Amino acid sequence: MAPLQDKTINITDGGVWRGIWQLSWPMLLMMIFNFLVGFTDVYVAGLIGPTVQAAVGFVAQLYFLVIIIANGISIGTLALISRAIGAGDDRRAVEVARQSLLLGLVLSVAATGLGLLFCRPVIQIAGFPAPLRDLAETFFRIFAFALGPNYLLIISGAVFRAGAEVKKPLTTMLVLSIVNIGLEFLLVFGLGPFPKWGAPGIAAATAIATLMGTGMNLAFLRTSPRWRGVFSIAGGYSWRTMRQIAAIGWPAAFLQVAWNISGLALYHILSRLREGSLAALAALANGMRIEAIIFLPVFALNMAASVVVGQNLGAGQPRRAEKMGWSIAAVGVAVTGALSLPIFLTAARLASLLTTDPAVLAETARYLRFNMLSEPFMALSSVLGGGLQGAGDTRTTMRVIVASMWLIRVPLAAFLALGVGLGVLGVWTAMVISMSCQGVIMAWQFKRGRWKGIRLHG
Repeated sequence: MAPLQDKTINITDGGVWRGIWQLSWPMLLMMIFNFLVGFTDVYVAGLIGPTVQAAVGFVAQLYFLVIIIANGISIGTLALISRAIGAGDDRRAVEVARQSLLLGLVLSVAATGLGLLFCRPVIQIAGFPAPLRDLAETFFRIFAFALGPNYLLIISGAVFRAGAEVKKPLTTMLVLSIVNIGLEFLLVFGLGPFPKWGAPGIAAATAIATLMGTGMNLAFLRTSPRWRGVFSIAGGYSWRTMRQIAAIGWPAAFLQVAWNISGLALYHILSRLREGSLAALAALANGMRIEAIIFLPVFALNMAASVVVGQNLGAGQPRRAEKMGWSIAAVGVAVTGALSLPIFLTAARLASLLTTDPAVLAETARYLRFNMLSEPFMALSSVLGGGLQGAGDTRTTMRVIVASMWLIRVPLAAFLALGVGLGVLGVWTAMVISMSCQGVIMAWQFKRGRWKGIRLHG
């Protein structure tokens, strides 16, 4: 499939809203495709049974930990490339892209080896309930083989986004999603000439689709007038550039580690409940998939804010960068408010799309009603945090989110659920309180404006 033609998107001058729209709608479609894949994962798992459904959610949390290094590299890549392009330095942008892909390739090979070697101990340390361990180990081993392609897919996507070339990765994500969703039904249930692999077919479908998507992105880079120099052998490697990528990326990676471990901690707290443990675990997996409907536009705006702030700072326009950051945040809050109300009102009906088990259905609906209360704060934190990351101020974003997770969410959830005895209700309450605090603090940090003075040297 030929990619949609990318026209130059000028976000350093001209109308603010036009630039935001041109960047945001392709990213929103990419988020929708991601959502459909994740929703299908849980839906297909639910057709097999609640145990498989819980395992899918649990392994997804663990797998995100493994690809966090790639996400950190991608954030450092985006910050450096967007600054370079804003300053009109395409040569520097190509250099950063080359070093990012090299770094990602080396680290992904190491991560694959470690994942395969320590798969069983990792599953046990993560606190998987006994009925889920064998299935979780199978899922994790399949995902480990897809780490290399996944790393390159994430980093190459960041290269295109930093250059405001959002239609190429959109084409890739469209194809990847169609293949992934189709293969899940074909491999899980053995339709037509395909083998019947059962639950492991969910992971296998993702691995195959990821490999295909990576090939597409690399082909787009190879044929791009701007990016074809990425594959130049003469470029070699540059420890200096790699260190710059790592210096910006490590706080973002640490943030995601802390975030995902906090998610595993919530799973662990829920698994210790005397009653309703399995239902609560499945409800958390289901609720997060449905909640992703709201995350879609917010994450698209988060990525748009990163590019907008980075390119405008590179062009020497910090005031415009701040103005556009607040404008994108306002859109995010408005959109989440508009989406949260109908989800709150139809929580039980939405939950029934993913499960027919009465206990899981009731708990999923309760999860949704609670978490809809904090969604505007989530949007505020995500969009403004994206702006800070685009400026290269990943440490402030890290501090705010890690503090909200580990000083508020996890201890409060343990206290309310296990100490006070509120059970699952205590965990949902802690999630709402921590996210509300996170949004307020992130807005305060963006308002302070220290990010405007950060210098990213070439």
